[in-house]
Amino acid sequence: MENSSKAILLTGVSGGIGFEIAKKYINEGYQVIGLDINEPKEKLDNLIYIKTDITKEKEVISAYNSLQNSNISFKCIISAAGIYNLNSLIEMSEEEFIRIFDINVFALYRINKIFLPMLEKGGKIFMISSELAPLDPLPFTGIYGISKTLVEKYAYSLRMELQLLGYKVIVIRPGAIDTGLLNVSQNKLDKFVNQTEHYKTNSKRFKKIVDSVESKKIPPSKIAKLIYKVSNKKRPRYLYKINRNKLLILLSYLPQRLQNYIIRKILQ
Repeated sequence: MENSSKAILLTGVSGGIGFEIAKKYINEGYQVIGLDINEPKEKLDNLIYIKTDITKEKEVISAYNSLQNSNISFKCIISAAGIYNLNSLIEMSEEEFIRIFDINVFALYRINKIFLPMLEKGGKIFMISSELAPLDPLPFTGIYGISKTLVEKYAYSLRMELQLLGYKVIVIRPGAIDTGLLNVSQNKLDKFVNQTEHYKTNSKRFKKIVDSVESKKIPPSKIAKLIYKVSNKKRPRYLYKINRNKLLILLSYLPQRLQNYIIRKILQ
């Protein structure tokens, strides 16, 4: 490996979004260093996969150390790893609760802190949020929405600090994306519907809404194209939105009391 601005660091490389990002950058002539606990579904030229559990500091440090002698530098650090969960806050396990923050929030801090010395001056850090992040939480999306709100708060704080050192931090805020995350989440939502003791009727009605929202999903390749385009801008914005759900936007403009009333009427 050579010291080159034609290289990026990418987490979640085995996932739907991460794999599409890797393909896009490789097709544009980049070398991709991909971190994930699982191997990518296909082998790609110019993809160097390092098995890493990003929730464990020792493994992230080990991945960093394995690259130190290569003199590689990254144009971008892109965090595409994440999990999506729909559940009741009073019925989900503590393990589930902690895990979503470990992956969606704490891993970002860990990756950015440890790998910053390998980011070239003027380099960019990308984090993927969700259209739920700025909205008032909806029933059973609370844990996911909270984690993504924290992502945006962390990203903005990091942007304020790193701009003083010549780096840029960018948030991508997408709506529904056609990835394996949705399939996993659907399985968990089905499990919640079948096992909940408090929300039998509410959860079934909520599932119909989720199915409707997720039917308007976009392919992960669109996210990959957007990130690549933004990574080549000299003065990128802090936030880029894509595939926003109009009904969620409309609901967010209403007073909170009216939002609560509408949710009760729909789900009760």
